[in-house]
Amino acid sequence: MSFWKSLFGGSASSEGPAAAKAGAPESYNGFTIRAAPFKNGAQFQAAGHIEKEVGGVRKEHQFIRADFFSSLEEAERFSLTKARQIVDLMGESVFEDSR
Repeated sequence: MSFWKSLFGGSASSEGPAAAKAGAPESYNGFTIRAAPFKNGAQFQAAGHIEKEVGGVRKEHQFIRADFFSSLEEAERFSLTKARQIVDLMGESVFEDSR
């Protein structure tokens, strides 16, 4: 691969982020949370989903953190901790449109 292609992303690389796969759901304070960390280079980046039925409509919030971990298990544990923290701090307002 040429220098310019590697610099400007001219081809897919095995070092880029891999698609996140949500883990097993966990019930927390009326919300359903899931860890969904993904491989980014040689590490795993924290991410997850928060869901709840509000007014008969299923709402979902996805988050990605800038935190990286050397193992998938560490990233999953942190992602669930962060999801719980978001629920505690924001509650249902996490689903509001911030635009």
